[in-house]
Amino acid sequence: VTLFPAMLTLPAGGSATFFCNISMENDSGSEYSLNWYKESNHSQAQKMAEISRNNPPMQTEKYVLTNHTTIFKIEILNLHQNDSGFYYCGLITLFEPDKVMESNRSHLVVTAAPEKTNATDEPEMEEGNPPDYIKAVLLGILLLAGVVVLLIFGYLTVTYRRGGMMMNCPDGVSLQKEEKPPVVSVSTVDYGVLEFQRDQCTQVSPEIWTVDQTEYATIIFPEEKPITPERGKKHQD
Repeated sequence: VTLFPAMLTLPAGGSATFFCNISMENDSGSEYSLNWYKESNHSQAQKMAEISRNNPPMQTEKYVLTNHTTIFKIEILNLHQNDSGFYYCGLITLFEPDKVMESNRSHLVVTAAPEKTNATDEPEMEEGNPPDYIKAVLLGILLLAGVVVLLIFGYLTVTYRRGGMMMNCPDGVSLQKEEKPPVVSVSTVDYGVLEFQRDQCTQVSPEIWTVDQTEYATIIFPEEKPITPERGKKHQD
């Protein structure tokens, strides 16, 4: 007697199916029945269901039993986590009613049911979220407001600094520098000692003088005038 599959891992709420295969050396139409057992945490086995060779399929709220001659099938419905444990089948023949031929153990593990998402809530959440273009418009408005605030702050800062500079100046003092009169270049020529002779002086008509040709000369008289040879001759005469 063999039982398969050897292990099943299923979520709660589903169903588990095991198959028990029997082989008899001399199957001459003898009667036999098959029992299904469950062990929880290696405790004493509990009989779950029974089906004989000639019985039709049976169904209860928890199990579905099917007989396919040498293969028996059991389907466990509406799994719960307390259905986890070890299952096996036992064959009982008519000529040896007190003897049970047990199969190997198969392990069933029932996990927690996956959380169900409410499909009706998702559209509501999507409707509650603003569209993408509204988000873009709001972002643009925030950026523009930030630029305006920065410009106002810069203007106020410059104005405050200018006002502070004006307050630091004393009364009656202008910030502008005094304009100096233009500098006129004056050339100086050293003519040495000049002697004036009356007879050699020639008068020039005032009409000949022009403003553009006017020149200025600075005559420096020394404290003691040296006597030149020419002046000595004149004094002797």
